Amino acid sequence: MARIDDRRPAGEDVTPAGARSTQAAAASAGTPTGQAGIPGIARRRSRGGIRGREGVAGWLFVAPMIIVLGLFLAVPIVMALWVSFTNWQGNTNPFAVGQGTDVVGLKNYTDLFARDGLTRDNFMQSIGNTFYYVLLVVPLQTILALGLALLVNSSRLKGRSFFRTAFYFPSVTSSIAIATVFLFLFSNAGVVNAFLGYFGVDGPQWFNDSRGLLHLAFNAVGVDNPDWAQGQILGRSLWDWLSGPSVAMFVIIFLVIWTTSGTFMLMFIAALQDLPVEVDEAAALDGTTGWQKFRYVTLPMIKPALFLVITLGLIGTWQVFDQIYVMGKGNPAGTTLSPAYLSYQQSFGNFRYGSGAAMAFVVFVIIIVLTALQRRVLTDKDERKPLLAAVRTRMAAGGQLDPTSGAGGGK
Repeated sequence: MARIDDRRPAGEDVTPAGARSTQAAAASAGTPTGQAGIPGIARRRSRGGIRGREGVAGWLFVAPMIIVLGLFLAVPIVMALWVSFTNWQGNTNPFAVGQGTDVVGLKNYTDLFARDGLTRDNFMQSIGNTFYYVLLVVPLQTILALGLALLVNSSRLKGRSFFRTAFYFPSVTSSIAIATVFLFLFSNAGVVNAFLGYFGVDGPQWFNDSRGLLHLAFNAVGVDNPDWAQGQILGRSLWDWLSGPSVAMFVIIFLVIWTTSGTFMLMFIAALQDLPVEVDEAAALDGTTGWQKFRYVTLPMIKPALFLVITLGLIGTWQVFDQIYVMGKGNPAGTTLSPAYLSYQQSFGNFRYGSGAAMAFVVFVIIIVLTALQRRVLTDKDERKPLLAAVRTRMAAGGQLDPTSGAGGGK
């Protein structure tokens, strides 16, 4: 019985001891309880007030951006995916099947890999060009950006603000303008060849030289299109795949590394400045050298920034277009051709929008696969063990995951 001087509001009963034990047992079992501890009766929560309207206000704030992204990003992607399964030529409604547009299924994709012809030859050559382009640009721009970040983040460097601005300035300059300047610098009678002439070096015709750097290295040791390199892979000989970047592509690689390292430098600077000072002090007390501190302390702690830089580098290099468009449009002999420019040429030059869209989605898949691979490489082994251990436990249990094994599943 409740006390007479009990100040609880009228109508509120004291929960008996037995009901409290029932309520506690139900709560430990995950069963919703009501006011009297009876399972199955959920207590209603009020969503009024300021907190209750936060969700609605949030959706109202982001609604304009969702609409813009939906209209100008999501919808065009879906339309492009549909076009990649058709033979649309741009002069009719792409969704009017049978009225100038026919559904061809996977033909546009199979033509890129399995059908002999100019389309596959050009696409495979662009893939080979971009492979070497990515292989050189991504590591070099990452290393250069990290080195510049370490340099300008050092407290012993005087005028750090000036050097940060100087290193970042090429990144904010128009890529078209810089590409045009490089055309003059690396022309046959340009500044670069004139500089090489002072040392008695006859500079190459940079934008007219289609020789691959690996072919030049092979020729230097007396290897020129040997028999073992005659095998065909996706319509190209192994010797063609091993050509390496051409002399003209090398200029574009140099240009891109110089113009993009400044942006990635800022990302590394932000990561370095976010490191706790206590870690540096502890490393100094332990007597670590500069290299040991960088290898075992700094680099592991900025791994998220490293993952971001490499990911953005992969995406940007596989989508390179403006430098290719300005500096030769794939010439000489298609050695500077990229999938992005070839997709544009197929769509807006040859009016084969289905084939151009298929190229774009193939590149999209390549970017996704490479991003997943480099994410796995940068993930610590101990962070990958729980998933593998769970899979092994599931297989050992005959397809049923052992609930007592936890996330790791290992002993």
